[in-house]
Amino acid sequence: MKIITIVGPTASGKTGRAVDVAKALSGEIISGDSRQVYRGMDLGTGKDLDEYGDVPYHLIDICKAGEKYNLHRYLQDFNVVLKDIESRGSQPILCGGTGMYVEAALSGIVMPEVPENKELRERLSAEPLDGLIEILKGYKVLHNVTDVDTVKRAIRAIEIEEYYLQHPEEALKADRNSATPLDSVIIGVDVPRDVRRARISERLQKRLDVGMVDEVKGLIDSGIDPEDLIYYGLEYKYLTLHVIGKLSYEEMKSQLEIAIHQFAKRQMTWLRGMERRGFKINWLPYDLSPNNFVSAVKSLLK
Repeated sequence: MKIITIVGPTASGKTGRAVDVAKALSGEIISGDSRQVYRGMDLGTGKDLDEYGDVPYHLIDICKAGEKYNLHRYLQDFNVVLKDIESRGSQPILCGGTGMYVEAALSGIVMPEVPENKELRERLSAEPLDGLIEILKGYKVLHNVTDVDTVKRAIRAIEIEEYYLQHPEEALKADRNSATPLDSVIIGVDVPRDVRRARISERLQKRLDVGMVDEVKGLIDSGIDPEDLIYYGLEYKYLTLHVIGKLSYEEMKSQLEIAIHQFAKRQMTWLRGMERRGFKINWLPYDLSPNNFVSAVKSLLK
């Protein structure tokens, strides 16, 4: 059975589209989002759980906030869930905005478990983020810096690349060129830039209005280290900085809005890069009616 994959930038409405397709094709949705795995991080990650209704979903709320989930764990979990869905004869639908996770899953690569390198971490601990990114560029070509936007993430990325350098046999497993890609029809939700920007701004205001700041306060009050929340980036970075008194509300909102717009742009850059790397993305207009969108997906499956 072909996997249906639905991708697009944040606020493109891809979750709702995945739900429409799942209802029409007896499908189950596998999240391809690196932050929706965390329990209690709902508004900030845009889970929109009320959209799913009775459609089964997977890889959402599977670990505690404060944990360090990563690509290796995601691929392990993804493959277990995919086999389970297929064993029951349901239609798997991969939906998400973390391009690295989606591309790795569709590539069929196997990520080795990379252990902590304490000596390397100590050596790099005093380096600024810009310096760490330059070091990382010495290991590989960076398509973007979406997932190395904090010092911790950048150090972990260098740690992984150093491990691959020392263990080429493990690196080979993670090499897409030696992997067997999954059979998938990829649908992209195509949103014009000006519409995307307006939807992002509107969505941010709605989430702030219904308690996104309180969500972060609650996470910190539950004992989660603010630095762990900042590690997750975007909403949790800026909201946490506001909650701990380093940004005013207006500073937080303004900087966060800019950051989300930049993130959406990087998401589109990643998706265009996927196309250059051989993935065919079938772009459908964001404003198609649900019936027409589902009909288009059905046609592409044939």
